[in-house]
Amino acid sequence: MSCDQRVALVTGSGQGIGRGVAIGLARDGYLVILNSRSADPNNPNVGAYEVKNVIETDGGAADVIRGDVGHLEDHEQIETVIAEKYGRLDLLVNNAGVAPAVRADILEATPESYDRVMGINLRGPYFLTQRLARRMIEWKQDGAMETGRICFITSISAYTASISRGEYCISKAGLSMATLLFADRLAEYDMPVIEIRPGIIATPMTAGVKGKYDKLIAEGLLPNRRWGTPDDVARAVCAVGRGDFDYSTGEQIDVSGGFNIRRL
Repeated sequence: MSCDQRVALVTGSGQGIGRGVAIGLARDGYLVILNSRSADPNNPNVGAYEVKNVIETDGGAADVIRGDVGHLEDHEQIETVIAEKYGRLDLLVNNAGVAPAVRADILEATPESYDRVMGINLRGPYFLTQRLARRMIEWKQDGAMETGRICFITSISAYTASISRGEYCISKAGLSMATLLFADRLAEYDMPVIEIRPGIIATPMTAGVKGKYDKLIAEGLLPNRRWGTPDDVARAVCAVGRGDFDYSTGEQIDVSGGFNIRRL
């Protein structure tokens, strides 16, 4: 199969940052494949099918592939559907991620929590990117698409210690290195790989700590004294998708309201 429209896969796109990114890319002309482990066609008011409805109502195009990025056996299904239905993948957005189920001091954290977070946040996207990058190279060489681009959604936690969720910080730091590794490996194929580091973004993941961050932001934690939104992150990803950063492969882009500025 072949598709005349640019195709993007956004993992973890049923809510939060992934939802915003998917909607933004659809508005930029991408056919967006929505990936979620809990996509339910019988419940179109939540999750990936809700996002699909929003995109299509807005005049865009979207598809849904159910699958858990943390389960490597699901990767083959994701690849097969993309290959058989579209025959190209112009943009891969590795967004799916989880926080620890229980925030625990690093001296008390459990191996089970560590394995769960690392499996979904790092191991899964690492091997999904490996698999899909190989196909993206083939599709580019076959002329099915102009080029492929890859975006890793990490976090300011890639460089910021948070001792009550150490496994999350380590997973994001590892994903930051994965960006550099894939950027280096894929440069010979002119396939840019960019890291986007969101800061304090208003999503279901951060809803439980809203009061804490409301106070910190009000007290000046961020130069831009507001929460970030999924749309803020989507704008950065859309710029990557347009090719605005093609000569900046391996770059890290903070979307954090200035959190990355060192201040006295």
